[in-house]
Formats: sequence, C-alpha cells, structure tokens
Amino acid sequence: LLAGIFSIYFHMTLSYVGQLLDELSILWTLAAAYSFWYPKIYFPRCIKSRKHFFWLTGATTVITTLMSFIKPACNAYMLNCIAFHLLYLTWRELKKCSDKRVHKMATAMVVWWALAITSWISDRWFCWFWQAIGFPYLHSFWHVLIAVSLLYCFPVVIYFDITYEMPSFKPTMRYWPSDSWPVVVPYISLEEPHKQC
Repeated sequence: LLAGIFSIYFHMTLSYVGQLLDELSILWTLAAAYSFWYPKIYFPRCIKSRKHFFWLTGATTVITTLMSFIKPACNAYMLNCIAFHLLYLTWRELKKCSDKRVHKMATAMVVWWALAITSWISDRWFCWFWQAIGFPYLHSFWHVLIAVSLLYCFPVVIYFDITYEMPSFKPTMRYWPSDSWPVVVPYISLEEPHKQC
C-alpha cells in the first residue's frame, strides 16, 4: 500500500523526496518479501534460523536505505539488480520442478519482466530520442509490464514456498478464468495427499 501511495506522490510531484520515498518503499517491500519467503536452503551458512535471517535482511535494508541518501542515482539500478537474483533462484528451483504449469508461469514471468526492463532501460537511456519523436510513455509501460510480471511471479514464489514450508500439501498451479485464455490470473490450489495406513 505504501509503495503505491509513494509512487503516486513521486509521479505527481517528480520531487527528490518523492523519488526516495518511492524507491525506498519498494526496497522495504522487497526486504519483507525476502524475509518471509526466501527458502531456508539458500540461507548463508552463518544463518541458522528464519529469525536470524530477519535480522540480516533488516540490517542490510537499513544500510542500503542510508546509502541511498548518499548516491540516490544508484537506487533504481540496485532495485532492478534484485530481479536478477530472483531470476537466478527461480532457475535453480525450476531445475528441481517437473510441473509444466509452474514452468509455463515462470516463462511468462520472465517474458513480461524482459519487456518491462527493456522499457525502463530504453526510457532511462534514450529519453531524448523518445521525446524527440513525441513518445515519452515508456516509463508508464514499465509500470504496467512489471505489474503483470509480478502477477506471474508471486504464485511461482508461493508454489516453491509451500513445497518447502508445507511438505504435507501438494501445491497445484491453476489459472482463472480458464487455461485457454492468453492472459490469466494464476493462483495456487492446495491438495493434501491421502495418508497411507
């Protein structure tokens, strides 16, 4: 909610404070997501529990927040670099997963993310060109495309989280309204396997 409010404030005012609020709210949202859903098998060896990982994530987020006041131009690039780590983790998990629906969802996530990051980089580096031809809209495309990418990202992350944290349940990727639609809303269905006597 705060990320949305601060993003609206920044894009309405285009102020330095608005930019920091927008980027830092995204950073803190990502930190919270990592704290809760980062698989324990990928914890650094020095981290023995989720509680310790919370502290590590919190300390890293505070340090990054303070650094963002020193060199704010790096914020957006650092936030986008987190996506590469998420893609790497997804790739590692997909190697262990045989569910074609999960692979399909991860592929959709990567395609939408690639389109989003292409729009963002093109807007950032070639803004002069897009303004010259009267098409200064790529930043808005970035917002829409990254939102669609996250729509596909969250169920993939939750699928793997359930696999680790709730092993007695079998997660199944499902699509609303139907499998045949080109754009769908994915969700996870839990099936508890029958216990053998």
